[in-house]
Amino acid sequence: MLTAIAAASVASGISPASRTVWLTEMFWAWGLCGILAATWRRFKFSALSYGCFFVWCMIQAIGAHWTFELVPMDWLKEPLGLVRNPYDRIAHFTVGWFALPLAELYWRTRIARSAGAAMFFAVATTVAMAGLWELVEWQYAVIDGGEAGAAFLGSQGDEWDAQKDILCDTLGAICAIAAFRAALARRCAALAGKRLSKDRTN
Repeated sequence: MLTAIAAASVASGISPASRTVWLTEMFWAWGLCGILAATWRRFKFSALSYGCFFVWCMIQAIGAHWTFELVPMDWLKEPLGLVRNPYDRIAHFTVGWFALPLAELYWRTRIARSAGAAMFFAVATTVAMAGLWELVEWQYAVIDGGEAGAAFLGSQGDEWDAQKDILCDTLGAICAIAAFRAALARRCAALAGKRLSKDRTN
């Protein structure tokens, strides 16, 4: 996955629509990879969790190259009758997938005392992160005051863009938690099956 992300970063950096936007967007993907690499020995996520991180990094690399509002999405925009480019919404939905590794972190480290609490706080953390990110976008656009700031904000003229982005993050988080719950149920069933088999053998 790291090799694929590195390759995507190189490809994304070739003649991007805006070098400033590219650097700003890729900073977050590289930062995430750095954190995961630094904490690898202390805490290893499941393959499913790393998959969630991987998908987001790849989507980030594509958005960084084109800027999120200019990614070629007419093949989806026109059939659905959409007014604006939907790529940014798709990206926010995948941000919501971070709820899965967060739930895994809370559950396995016993930060949360139950699986239900782990899932609840994972969704709450993801929604809080979504709101914080909207503040970051707003302040970056204000400080930059130019085309790069507007491209990073990516509102595309929608006055409710921040609220809709947070909604997409939340929906993504709910879907991710459903996947976490299903994976946890399968694991518990497998463990129960092994114990039953062991008891019968004894």
